[in-house]
Amino acid sequence: MPMVGMDTHEHATDDAIVFGPQHVDLSRSPLRGSVTEETYVLGAFNPGLTRLPNGNVLMMVRVAEALRRPVREEHVLAIRWNAGRYLIDRFPRASVNDKDPRQLQLSQHHYMTLILTSISWLLPVELSPDGSRVLKAHYDRIIQPDRSYQEYGVEDARISRIGDRWYMTTCSVSAERHCTTLHVSDNGLDYRLEGVVLDHQNKDMLLFEGKVRDKFMALTRPLGEVYFAYPPDSDFLPGPSIQLASSPDALHWRPLEAPGIRPRRHSPSSMKVGGGTPPILTSKGWLELYHGVEVRGVVGAYRTFWALLDRDDPSRILHLADNEPLLEARPELSPELDPHRYVSDIVFSTGIVEDGEDYIVASGEDDLACRITRFPKARFE
Repeated sequence: MPMVGMDTHEHATDDAIVFGPQHVDLSRSPLRGSVTEETYVLGAFNPGLTRLPNGNVLMMVRVAEALRRPVREEHVLAIRWNAGRYLIDRFPRASVNDKDPRQLQLSQHHYMTLILTSISWLLPVELSPDGSRVLKAHYDRIIQPDRSYQEYGVEDARISRIGDRWYMTTCSVSAERHCTTLHVSDNGLDYRLEGVVLDHQNKDMLLFEGKVRDKFMALTRPLGEVYFAYPPDSDFLPGPSIQLASSPDALHWRPLEAPGIRPRRHSPSSMKVGGGTPPILTSKGWLELYHGVEVRGVVGAYRTFWALLDRDDPSRILHLADNEPLLEARPELSPELDPHRYVSDIVFSTGIVEDGEDYIVASGEDDLACRITRFPKARFE
């Protein structure tokens, strides 16, 4: 991987875009055979990350596939999976609010009701041991919708190796529910769906890479329509925050009562926070790289921050670095993608593996491409 000048981020030694929309072969998309309309890759991003038994690194890339012409006269078109096939639904154009390019809002419903502008499936992409080169995209191992609760796609994989097994959480999206689902693997490459593990709108679930007191532990991020105010002099702000849960078997989860990482006043993550990379154990405690969002434009500015959690009681936050971002979006890494950018100021870290004295961190860059960054382990001591 080429060395890249880091400007204000001199602590990162390597930083590059390694996979993007231009690398996806849509002739091998799971939509072929069902959808005859022309599609394109809106983004190939937010990759789960793990190390395979052969020493190579695996990214589980979210491929967001969208219709080239979604607006037809008086209708807006959307892709949906149903019983093994992909269909196209038509919604009256007059009923759609299109201020967010990632999703459309139907205005004729009592509750906020959305249409996604793309449908997502997961592509395993194998990298060299140092994460710098793509070796193979495993189209024969694509993960696509398989149940009715995945009719609008499978999103944002997070992979944790615990013992001799790999556990992968994903977001499954449908009109039925917006839930967290679990896949497991015995080799890090072939995954089977175990089903729903967290129900409606609990996003960014990531399992710790190791048990705590013989229990599985996870970070979660429940969403809601209502948040209650903190006292006016509180350091915290209402909004989506990181919580914790434990489980005896990785299938049945019980939330911890103690709060986790919350948005803080005067922090660049004052809008909301959510889990990023699966917590990895260090000599100082559990290292968590998470995303914090600052109010900016329609979507907000997403950056990566980090925290250390107590080894035996992860609800105890030992160190919280939420004032200076660890990672920010860097469009200069991929100027060739500038014509395709539909959002900006977004870096969304989703995976971490060890590599000698460094960590390899995978992130989604501007909901468009996969970014790999190396950090020395000493950076977090």
